[in-house]
Amino acid sequence: MAKVVQFIKESYEEMTQKVTWPTWGELQNSAVLVLVASFIIALVVFAMDKGSTFVLDTFYKSL
Repeated sequence: MAKVVQFIKESYEEMTQKVTWPTWGELQNSAVLVLVASFIIALVVFAMDKGSTFVLDTFYKSL
């Protein structure tokens, strides 16, 4: 049990004194970057889906 208590104390100390937390502005910038990247990836996946659908529909209609 002593090891668990020691682990919790050391974890608390590390989280409060050794970790560098981002500022609010940095968090906002990161969130916007993730949002834009997600949107771009979604558009790429959408384009791939529509492209493959078009190719397959064209192929099956030609049979």
